[in-house]
Amino acid sequence: MSFFSNFTKRFVAENKSAPEEAPAPKPAPAPPKEEPVEEVEEGTPPQIAPVEVPEDYDLELLLRTLVAQKGSDLHLSVGEKPIFRINGDLHRATCAPLTQERAQKMLYPLVSAERRLEYERCGNLDFAHEIPDLARFRANYFRQRLGMGAVFREIPSKIPTIDDLNLPPILKKIALFKKGIVLVTGPTGSGKSTTLAAMIDYINRTRHAHIITIEDPVEFTHHNKQAIIDHREVGNQALSFADALRASLREDPDIILVGEMRDLDTIYNAIKAAETGALVFGTLHTNSAAKTIDRIIDVFPAKQQETIRAMLSESFRAVVAQLLLKRKGGKGRVAVHEILIGDTGLSNLIREGKTSQINNYIQTGRNLGMQSMDMGLIELLRTGAIDKATAREYCHDPNTFRNSGFDLSK
Repeated sequence: MSFFSNFTKRFVAENKSAPEEAPAPKPAPAPPKEEPVEEVEEGTPPQIAPVEVPEDYDLELLLRTLVAQKGSDLHLSVGEKPIFRINGDLHRATCAPLTQERAQKMLYPLVSAERRLEYERCGNLDFAHEIPDLARFRANYFRQRLGMGAVFREIPSKIPTIDDLNLPPILKKIALFKKGIVLVTGPTGSGKSTTLAAMIDYINRTRHAHIITIEDPVEFTHHNKQAIIDHREVGNQALSFADALRASLREDPDIILVGEMRDLDTIYNAIKAAETGALVFGTLHTNSAAKTIDRIIDVFPAKQQETIRAMLSESFRAVVAQLLLKRKGGKGRVAVHEILIGDTGLSNLIREGKTSQINNYIQTGRNLGMQSMDMGLIELLRTGAIDKATAREYCHDPNTFRNSGFDLSK
């Protein structure tokens, strides 16, 4: 007989004498309360006015239209009409879509035969293009499904100052650091290059220094004032960012600007350059100070990270994290910043791997010019530069806003 059969018989025998009582009926559970279901309709995107462009347009006309409209980028793709980015929004032109034949006729004359072969081999190409008395443009050619594509970003011919851009005054102090690493971070299109150009311009007007810029391509061109400035373009005057950085240490630099710290070799050589006594400016695509430090360290293999932490803790000076937001009413854009400045306390946090405490460190360093992104957003709310909807989209801690008199839930 099986174990289960014996167990069943024993259980019945032990409980046979007990009076059997019919269990009290349990009340039927109340049916779940039906919540009203809101019907969600697909929202219609806001109407964006097209840009008037004649059918016989050429590239120069499109770029002049971009500047006249105070736009930032011109998008060209075979099979699509030219598109202008103005105040962050994409505006289509009124003309016919671009054809492959027309794209080649407009775009190929801007580059040499050698660069054209590079584009055809790699499928993309970076360079700078200038229209005298108008502006410089950072250009990127690429291949897409239907044919050629290109994006032109305007680089103002007049370099804006820190005051012109209404940047935090502490950036002037940061620009005058004698050595270390200073990073300007943010997503693509957040104005990192413009902020760096304003800081280099401030140094150029106030210091006798040798400045080397390493970019791909060279965007803002600075003319010597108090400083001596040498521009090097990757692909033309240098093989790579890392190679140009290594060479710069033999070129007596006081300041080195690295257009983009995109790989391990470039980041390592930037840290080494700072260790030798140069002030190194660079950019990363991070949106906060703490993430910036983590990104630098995480680039390296685990067995090297402790060494990199020690090196970075000695050379790190500042992070300026930047976002571009729409102004209230949609007229133009305004920058908001998170600013971290290094001292002994920050060096200890980096060395010990306690980057999670950096936000608290920023909060206690307001007297040094530091501010969190939320503090920057609150200031823009106070001045009426942005509305609550924009602040709500980018805020990290709603309680910080509530304590400052701005309830973002309403």
